[in-house]
Amino acid sequence: MTMPDFTLIAPQLIVLAAALLVPGLYFLTRNDKLVGMFSIVSVLAAGLYLGWMMMEGVTGSFLDVYAVDEFSLLLTGMFLMVALLVLLASLKSVERDRHHGEYYALLLAATAGMMFVACAEDLIGIFVGVELTSISSYALVAFRKNDPRAAEAAVKYLVIGGLSTALTLYGFSLLYGVTQTTNLEAIALAIGAAPTGGLLISVAMIIAGLGFKITTVPFHMWAPDVYEGATAPVTTFLAVGSKKMGFVAFFKIFLVGFIAAQATLVSDVQYAFAVLAAITMTVGNVVALSQTNMKRLLAYSSIAQGGYLMMVLAIMTPYALTGGLFHMITHVFMKGGAFIIVAALCYLSMGEKLSDYKGLAKRAPVLAFAMLIFLFALAGVPPLAGFVSKFVLFSSAVGFPGELVETQWIWLVFVAVINSAISLYYYARVVKFMYVDEGESIEPIKVPMPFMAAILICLVAVIAIGVFPEPVITLCENAATALMG
Repeated sequence: MTMPDFTLIAPQLIVLAAALLVPGLYFLTRNDKLVGMFSIVSVLAAGLYLGWMMMEGVTGSFLDVYAVDEFSLLLTGMFLMVALLVLLASLKSVERDRHHGEYYALLLAATAGMMFVACAEDLIGIFVGVELTSISSYALVAFRKNDPRAAEAAVKYLVIGGLSTALTLYGFSLLYGVTQTTNLEAIALAIGAAPTGGLLISVAMIIAGLGFKITTVPFHMWAPDVYEGATAPVTTFLAVGSKKMGFVAFFKIFLVGFIAAQATLVSDVQYAFAVLAAITMTVGNVVALSQTNMKRLLAYSSIAQGGYLMMVLAIMTPYALTGGLFHMITHVFMKGGAFIIVAALCYLSMGEKLSDYKGLAKRAPVLAFAMLIFLFALAGVPPLAGFVSKFVLFSSAVGFPGELVETQWIWLVFVAVINSAISLYYYARVVKFMYVDEGESIEPIKVPMPFMAAILICLVAVIAIGVFPEPVITLCENAATALMG
């Protein structure tokens, strides 16, 4: 019997091993900075090994459950970048709490779960990865046990997450029942002859179950409360990490497993996703207009961004997937940078209300400029990364190179463009508070170095990808071809 090649999942194993070692390391040393740096070094080591795999073009399958290709390598790298940014922001934030070892262990375990989902080519692999991330996230949200907001957020997250798990598992079991397999490629081969009724129920359950993970309307109501109640670094992880994991699961199931279903079923699924995308982006942007808390504003903004990404599931073309992957990568830096600035200001006891940002440009000019760049990038203002990624994503709805124009999705482009215009209003409102309004204090703010390092990484990435997008687009094209080829 041939031994499985564990080198194919070495990045995941490195992160998972670090998660197991961190509690013991903290127990022996009681040094929170040491375990934090050990976690960062572990993520960097996994990233270096992943970079070697990408340069060498390593591909293969591990036990027919996990596949290594351009798609999984790109998404694994994205999740490692999310972990690095959150770990940097956590170095200072977590020092006020106890149980540092447990915190970093949970964060690394959740990252490993996302990395496993990126490689999964089987429903069981997807489910295990999603649940590893979800269970770790429930504990992370409740990490500050003495904070009533954190306790309330954790209870809501746990209850709704449990419902999400039940619906997802029920949908997977029905899909297995009608196709007699859990392998995604085998499902694609068997699904054409499967009973339509069972498939429709399975689709509904999967959309509802995983819809909670990606905050699709009407499964989004938990997000603002949880984002507000959790610590800012954990909120960053939820918004730019676990949410992307949900989209990866959706892409694998519907762009691989369901792509060969009967034409009428595929068409119905596409229109269902198109309607959900339009409703989600509209609700997210409209409700964000009235928010006075920065975390809640960014939470509804994140819901709207999820609506844009759902366009991929409506269009179902490699070019649309290219745009979706590109926007996911840029969103990590845009939204991640904005949330890390919120984390830095919370650490400095500045507050989370929009009014607390008055006069920030005078007190912390670098922070205010970075927030301006992140917010305008999220709105799609050129020449920033968000503009380019939105252009590629939105253009996939009206046509793509070498193919006929898909006129049936033009209405979806209009909805997305209008929503981008709406978002510019509440983003500009934050900029007005920072640059125009006078604050109560003019005392300069000194931001700790870990926060500043994470913010500068995001700032450079948002500007550089906007000016030189071709290398990232090429990576996304190769990944899309690998998944849908």
